Amino acid sequence: MTRSFAKWDQRIERASELAAAHSFAAEALRFYERIASFQKSLYAGLEGTPGSLRGGLELSVLLPWFPPFLSLITDIAPPPLARSAAELRSDVLEEFWRNGGQLSAAETLIAWTFLQPYAERLADQAGAAETQAALCPHCSRRPLVGVLRQLGDGAKRSLICSLCATEWDYRRIVCPACGEENVDKLPVYVAEELPHVRVEACDTCRHYLKTIDLTKDGRAVPVVDELAAIPLSLWASENRYTKWSPNLLGL
Repeated sequence: MTRSFAKWDQRIERASELAAAHSFAAEALRFYERIASFQKSLYAGLEGTPGSLRGGLELSVLLPWFPPFLSLITDIAPPPLARSAAELRSDVLEEFWRNGGQLSAAETLIAWTFLQPYAERLADQAGAAETQAALCPHCSRRPLVGVLRQLGDGAKRSLICSLCATEWDYRRIVCPACGEENVDKLPVYVAEELPHVRVEACDTCRHYLKTIDLTKDGRAVPVVDELAAIPLSLWASENRYTKWSPNLLGL
């Protein structure tokens, strides 16, 4: 199995592991497992698909997958999201891809979840890209999660795109949402339940990003561990911080 396909198994296995360990996140992670299994199949089915993250959608290859995906959401999602899936039309995919702002929260979530493996496939086929900006170098979307990795006696930070999962290096002490660099305005919160996950907040713009510290848990899978860190999301909300890019749970 290639590394590209193995990463989906790592995500699914990590979700199962965290669901067994943390009852507060179990329901969300079981939901994610089902979604990720579908996404893995879609990603595999799109091998060699032409296209560009800055171009139009290849709807001819995507549309055969869309009805089964909506059926899955209808079966496993909470009632409000399930109802939205049952009524959804495929034109929301084009609207989301153009980064349009006319979609409801439910429509945005469904379109994003479906198109994420397509975007990741295109990014993987495009290869490495670099930027010093806070937006993805491939698709210009916001990051979903940050990552800390060992660098000498400290750690370096990178960001992972919310849509295509591209990872790129980014400065450690700066808010990606507004560029604030004053450390006194960049509080960090860590919950006892998941000590390797941090809320990196900003008192200037009131946004936050979760960051996974791989120096504390090298087995973590950032997009999954971020999803599991529900206590951190609750803390941030109670303290009037808004996540810069919501995850699968809308958190």
